[in-house]
Amino acid sequence: MHNRKLHRHLAPALLSLALFAGATQAAAPLRPPQGYLAPVEKFKTGDSNSDCDATPTPYTGALQFRSKYEGSDKARSTLNVQSEKAFRDATADITRIERGTSKQVMQFMRDGRPQQLECTLNQLAAWASADALMSKDFNHTGKSMRKWALGSMASAYIRLKFSSSQPLATHQPQAQQIEAWFSRMADQVVSDWDNLPLDKTNNHSYWAAWSVMATAVATNRRDLFDWSVKEFKVGAHQVDAEGFLPNELKRQQRALAYHNYALPPLAMIASFAQVNGVDLRQENQGALKRLGDRVLAGVKDPDAFEDKSGKEQDMTDLKVDSKFAWLEPFCSLYSCPADVLEKKREMQPFKTFRLGGDLTRVYDPAGEKDKGS
Repeated sequence: MHNRKLHRHLAPALLSLALFAGATQAAAPLRPPQGYLAPVEKFKTGDSNSDCDATPTPYTGALQFRSKYEGSDKARSTLNVQSEKAFRDATADITRIERGTSKQVMQFMRDGRPQQLECTLNQLAAWASADALMSKDFNHTGKSMRKWALGSMASAYIRLKFSSSQPLATHQPQAQQIEAWFSRMADQVVSDWDNLPLDKTNNHSYWAAWSVMATAVATNRRDLFDWSVKEFKVGAHQVDAEGFLPNELKRQQRALAYHNYALPPLAMIASFAQVNGVDLRQENQGALKRLGDRVLAGVKDPDAFEDKSGKEQDMTDLKVDSKFAWLEPFCSLYSCPADVLEKKREMQPFKTFRLGGDLTRVYDPAGEKDKGS
């Protein structure tokens, strides 16, 4: 009898303890893969060998840009040189802040010069205080630029935020201002790309989900993390039994290039989800692995893509090593065969500003040291 009373008395306390433990576990801070925790390699003083470039003018105008495929047929695969130039000119400052952030962070992680860190934070804070890239007046190309820019900046910033050297510890007001801006932009990216019809959900949606994942980790927002995972699952379920993405096959002669272009954001999301306790590798019976394997086979022999798309494949993009940066997270999620690892080693280091810089330094630092870089 005494035991029953004691049990009744303790039950609510034990239940609340269990609930608290569950809540604590659910609220574990989001974090990036282990390589992002790397310390700054050395701390140098004196002038940096590269001056801080002038801050690109914060872009606060309408996000209405011409497409580089303007006038193309529905395959959207024929480049319009004139409209591409207009697009490049109109978005030059956005691209400059993306590339500049990535470059400065990479330099700071190597050299540790205070000027490099201040350069990056001052530039991002200037854009944050102007509430740049937040226009509600946008077209498809404009909302695409917003999510690309967010992904570039947030993923480079993660290197600073999570480094065991804690470079942001003495820059908290700026860090908070920048993170609040990333957070607002991610909310807008979610609004821009949420719940699209499946025939309109393609590589752009995956890149949007990557920008939101990078921001989720940079700002510790579980709601953004969950949205990114949701979008990954939509993408994974678009991969058919043979490893093709129907909406990328529509790109005809660029179908293989666009399948390859769909892989970096998907592989990065899966890698970030994995370290936060969400395993996406088995989604739709291993869709990400199927897609990666299909693309690697296509690079060796594009016949299957030519049969599916009805066009001889344009291999130009596939001769650029950085286009295969997805192999770093991919080969951390799966056991890549020896020939793929050898190819990866030949192409390292993988540097791409849209994924935040030097991915080899994050995922396979031994590969970079072997190259002596």
